[in-house]
Amino acid sequence: MHFIFNIDFRMINNNTLLFNHYLITRFNLRWEKWDAKKKDKNIDPSKWLEHRIELFTNFCLPSVVAQVNKNFKWLIFFDISTPNTYKDYLETLLGKYSFIKYFYIDGISEFVPSIQDFIKRDAKDIPYIITSRIDNDDCISKFYIQQIQDHFNEQERTIIDCIKGFTLQLKPCYMLGKKDHIFNPFISLIEKNDKPTTVWGKRHAHWKKEKHILQIRNSRLWLSLIHNENLSNFFDGYGKVNWNDIVNNFIIDKNIANQISKNLIPYKKWIIKSLINSIILKTNVHFVMLKKKLGFYNLSKK
Repeated sequence: MHFIFNIDFRMINNNTLLFNHYLITRFNLRWEKWDAKKKDKNIDPSKWLEHRIELFTNFCLPSVVAQVNKNFKWLIFFDISTPNTYKDYLETLLGKYSFIKYFYIDGISEFVPSIQDFIKRDAKDIPYIITSRIDNDDCISKFYIQQIQDHFNEQERTIIDCIKGFTLQLKPCYMLGKKDHIFNPFISLIEKNDKPTTVWGKRHAHWKKEKHILQIRNSRLWLSLIHNENLSNFFDGYGKVNWNDIVNNFIIDKNIANQISKNLIPYKKWIIKSLINSIILKTNVHFVMLKKKLGFYNLSKK
């Protein structure tokens, strides 16, 4: 049996911060791969951005603002091509929060270097860095930041993988279920502050090759959203979930929460799909863990 004690590692004896924690979001950065996918699916870039800002405002933003542990900064990266009307809205929306830092950069190629440049200036003389990631259309539990920091123990380089969460389908109908996903988009990296890679230095699935990994299995800390403009995801949730439990831990817009509560598809109507999804998800997790244990990813070039 393992016990996690809530020890505050942020300070050392001389009141110097021991680590800085950064939550990082890539918003609408131009990337040829994603631009091509949007074009193939006939997704209008302007409507895509408008929809993402709506999801961000109603789901992602309130869930992050509601964190019980406020000892972190949220870095959000927008493309320099963002239309002024959206810039004005976003700057008004985000300007109320001193812990949020937003940037306009020139495409995906500047993303990681811009993160590293900010951290280099912001975390000077800080021994350790924690970086966590969240997409602009997803949510985190109000205990997410606290749980990640509870696993800090001056590691030189360690992945924190919270493999359990929930998934919510918004269209064509509301469906809610549990989800298990190893090396998912909510992954974090603890590392020494010596030219830090940051968690965005690799695609989230590629952290499976990392040597030191801690898994959080006793809490469901994230909520992924499935909607019409997901380019690669689909609803694969399982199990019966109480919506009231969700809104107590994942803070979202109250009007949206009430709308979901009234229209959520009952579990009994998709129980067969739930069973199938459960088998697939749990099998995938165990398969990846087995391959990791056998050293398969040490041989893989990807």
